[in-house]
Amino acid sequence: MGNCCSVQFSFENILIRGWDSIVGQAKYVCKLKQTLPSLSAALDELKAQRNDLQRKVDLAEQRRLTRLERVQLWLSTAETMITEAEILIADGPREINNLCLGGCASKNCMSSYKFGKEVAKKLEDIKDHLNKGAFVEVAESQPAPPVVIRPDEPPIALESAIDEVWSCIMDKDVAIIGLYGIGGVGKTALLTQINNKFSTTHNNFNVVIWAPVTKDYHVEKIQDKIGGRIGFSDKSWKSKSVEEKAEDIYGFLRNKKFVVLLDDLWERLDLNKVGIPKPSRENGSKLIFTTRSLEVCGEMEARKRIKVECMKPEEAWKLFQDKVGHEALNSHPDIPKLAEQVAKECGGLPLALITIGRAMSSKTKPRHWKHALFKLKWKRYLKLSKPRHLLEAFHMSRQLKTAPYCTSDSK
Repeated sequence: MGNCCSVQFSFENILIRGWDSIVGQAKYVCKLKQTLPSLSAALDELKAQRNDLQRKVDLAEQRRLTRLERVQLWLSTAETMITEAEILIADGPREINNLCLGGCASKNCMSSYKFGKEVAKKLEDIKDHLNKGAFVEVAESQPAPPVVIRPDEPPIALESAIDEVWSCIMDKDVAIIGLYGIGGVGKTALLTQINNKFSTTHNNFNVVIWAPVTKDYHVEKIQDKIGGRIGFSDKSWKSKSVEEKAEDIYGFLRNKKFVVLLDDLWERLDLNKVGIPKPSRENGSKLIFTTRSLEVCGEMEARKRIKVECMKPEEAWKLFQDKVGHEALNSHPDIPKLAEQVAKECGGLPLALITIGRAMSSKTKPRHWKHALFKLKWKRYLKLSKPRHLLEAFHMSRQLKTAPYCTSDSK
């Protein structure tokens, strides 16, 4: 008797499960004519939301912000859903044609059931994804890189100086380094190479900051340069007083291992007024600056003072030839000799060699070279041999059509 009841109970369960399965399949088939249009509408809404969000992200990235990872995940998932939904909608007409008996049955029940189930599932997934796409923020400020690479040219006879400076940077006992030399000798080029070397050489500094100083500097301008580099760049910060800015800069840098590169110091700079913590062996930070004056190195308490020397004659001549070019140098038999004399008058200063060399690259007549040489010598005789005066002399010479002692167009 008990066995009969057990068999009967099992049979009833099978019937119930079978009926539920049939009803479930019928539900997906019968509702196919409703779920397909609903899926199409949801797909359009998803595309619109995807497009709106993408525009917000694009605008944020134009402002140098970085898209949030969860936003990118939502967009990627949306793209996958859009592709899959479009395939289902494209297959819809074929499955609709298989329906019969008013849409409650199908010529291919299993195919219609699977398709209807997929459509219903995709519709629910899209609705759920739409609800997750309401982002208050789509991007955030990108953390400042440890080093901002500065435009430069290949180092000109600076390799040994770069190695010397870098050796000092790696020395724990050297916190402040002064690079001094006459104007135009290549101090800024050297400092630029050092700045960029931090991006290619392993080191443990948190941030490298470049700040030009110039002769008529203002503390506030230096603070704005440093502030912009470390994230203080909005209008409210720029409107603060010098003292308030100094406090903010100091608060940021005091817990960092930093490198500050100051270009073109003409006199002692009070680091406290700017807000730069004094580099020391204890904090491991570094201050490197360029100046024309050895005295400034002393006033800044530079532990290491490195003189940036003029180029050697053979190096200077090679650089000058490179900037003039073979076409101009070979345009007349007299020009190579004149070019050597012009290069010599530049005194081994890279700035003068480069500037004058480029300007003379279009001069193919000896008289142009003689005139340039005359002007350069004239300035030297007046003991105005600084590169600024050399360049002034050259520009003056270009304004004159012919040299005072030249009458022939061929010479």
